[in-house]
Amino acid sequence: MILTITTILKIISIVIPLLISVAYFTIAERKIMGAIQRRRGPNVIGYIGLLQPLADGLKLFAKETTLPGSANVGVFLLAPALSFVLSLLGWAVVPFANGIVICDLNLGILYLFAISSLNIYGILLAGWSSNSKYAYLGALRSAAQMISYEITIGFTALNAAICSGSFNLSTIVLAQKKIWLIIPLLPVSLIFYISMLAETNRHPFDLPEAEAELVSGYNVEYSAMTFALFFLSEYANMLLMSTLGSILFLGGWLFPFNYFIFNLIPGTFWLSFKIILGVVFFIFARATLPRYRYDQLMYLGWKCFLPLTLSYLLLVAGTLVSFNWLPN
Repeated sequence: MILTITTILKIISIVIPLLISVAYFTIAERKIMGAIQRRRGPNVIGYIGLLQPLADGLKLFAKETTLPGSANVGVFLLAPALSFVLSLLGWAVVPFANGIVICDLNLGILYLFAISSLNIYGILLAGWSSNSKYAYLGALRSAAQMISYEITIGFTALNAAICSGSFNLSTIVLAQKKIWLIIPLLPVSLIFYISMLAETNRHPFDLPEAEAELVSGYNVEYSAMTFALFFLSEYANMLLMSTLGSILFLGGWLFPFNYFIFNLIPGTFWLSFKIILGVVFFIFARATLPRYRYDQLMYLGWKCFLPLTLSYLLLVAGTLVSFNWLPN
């Protein structure tokens, strides 16, 4: 009984801050994009607009959910719930500091990729059940895009796993005490950060939601809270990918300089700071880059990134074996 209560408290301690982070991720995005584009972001509701996410959430909660007459209602309602739940499940293996993790799995990376693969089903079910050509095309695009770039991200994560000798995320962080993996793995880390834009269907790779072509794509028939669940899952996945990049290549909760004053600052602060860097990368990419064509997107994934990451994986593995540098 005590173990169950402890687990529930751990889950709540992650889910509630995550939802708050997602809410303020949206206003940070709107504020930063407004500054880049020389316009005002939200600035009316609350001090400098800080209550705007709460107002948006209340509006979506109060609106009526409309159901398309020709839709498969059961699957139509299941899809956003599935996407939202899967976006939360990935955080179960994320270490926020040394020992601060819900489930410290030895195969943490494989667990994350398994959950990420299941995310495709939520989008596919949404597109199919809507009985709309726009939604269906958006879902097909998204499935092909996410599968393509998951392979690339998988090879980049394997580089980090080989260098640290483990699939456990905490072990990967602790293996970076002397040097962050972004230094020896710089080419694949850059590929990872570009691929995570495509994996989360974000600009400039937001082809499944291209407004000019698909009128918002797979979620075009959704409204009110069903739309909000897709929205929350998308932003939660962006935070998760930023966290994964911080753990694999930026030392997680570790700080590169072992000075006394830096050791007084908790590791959760350094991890949060690195996640914010990933968030700012998402926002700057959306504000500054033009959208790719779909054929360019697939060409980049299959004919550029996939050979490069596979080649670098073989190079890293061969180097570690040749010089007997493989970790125990």
